[in-house]
Amino acid sequence: MRVTVQKRAANELRVEIEGEGHSFCGAIQSVLLRDPSIEFSGYNIPHPLEARPELYLRTKDGTKPEDALLKAVDALKSELNSIREALSQAVSIEEHASNE
Repeated sequence: MRVTVQKRAANELRVEIEGEGHSFCGAIQSVLLRDPSIEFSGYNIPHPLEARPELYLRTKDGTKPEDALLKAVDALKSELNSIREALSQAVSIEEHASNE
């Protein structure tokens, strides 16, 4: 994954995220939109055969967009770790039950 800043302003940030698609962009957009400091977040994939989506966000209340994006990435990582733990536990329980 390579991230390139396309636009940076006091309360706006647009980045190109090479190698990603709807799965990652939809997930990070969802996390961003839960943040009350985010005024708008969206993404665009200009061409379906090239994995180079552009993620855009606009903040309010003087929040730096870079900080909001990093906070969202940390929150998404935490959510994915919780899902991983729950799945691991469920598989472990299922394996234990099938061995009996």
